[in-house]
Amino acid sequence: MVSGRDQRGPMERLVRMAAALRAAGTGGVTAERLAELAEFGGAGRLDQVARELRHLNHQGWQIDNIAARGEPAVYRMTTVDNRLRLRLTPAQQAALRRAALVADRADLADRLGLPETTSEPPVEVAEVAQDLALGLVLQAVREQALLRFRYSGSERLVHPESVRTQYRRWYLRGVEDGAETVKSFVVSRMSEVDVEAPGTARAVVVEHHEALHPMRWQVDEPVLVRLRTRAEFVPDVHRWLGEPEAETGQDDAVLLDYAVTHRAALYDRLYELGTRVQVLGPDDVRTELLGELDSMAGR
Repeated sequence: MVSGRDQRGPMERLVRMAAALRAAGTGGVTAERLAELAEFGGAGRLDQVARELRHLNHQGWQIDNIAARGEPAVYRMTTVDNRLRLRLTPAQQAALRRAALVADRADLADRLGLPETTSEPPVEVAEVAQDLALGLVLQAVREQALLRFRYSGSERLVHPESVRTQYRRWYLRGVEDGAETVKSFVVSRMSEVDVEAPGTARAVVVEHHEALHPMRWQVDEPVLVRLRTRAEFVPDVHRWLGEPEAETGQDDAVLLDYAVTHRAALYDRLYELGTRVQVLGPDDVRTELLGELDSMAGR
């Protein structure tokens, strides 16, 4: 990708094409249909399709023309988990393979020689978009390249340090240009991702005494969250959330205050605790949590 140009259009085009290929399965998609999805016109539209597919192949997506020689091109995506095929260090490859094995991804069945299932999960365009963003983030880490993206309504320019996964989410760790503090960014929240030339990022030195608990990773603005639970569930809350800033009350009304800088990590643990806790505030945390639950429920 070229730095300084608006990448939203090209990214949306790649997402539409990748989603169509994934949905088509073994039957594939004709080059003409991909040209329509990409909104290419004119005599060179099929060449433009081939160029875009080369971009996807370069990111690790295996896409092949399955048409007979002399017939119009039909493209099939053989695998959509490009994370297992990217050229990473041995440690990064091992971490990604472990994550894929526990993710219960349908595409791994063919890789591992498992029996085919009769039902396939619906194709989510957002999931494809996140995989594309993850591929670019991994590329930036591998090539020590500056990474541009939009995050929480702001343009960011980041010197990447590493990528990690925690509770089904992928995170980029790095330092914003002109700053010194290492932050974590949720990959699924990124948009308009753009990788600059290799070697443009400076090396990021990470201190080893960073907060071990993910709720205290520097991802979001600090917020003090108040929870209510019963005395019998306090050990469970401590086990999942750690020691609170403050704890008051007894029996059926124990109040616990937690300083949180990583809301997604908090929400994952609250889902595990379930009805054992109630979120009393602040209001924006309650609203965001309820919205995420509604989304999971399909409302």
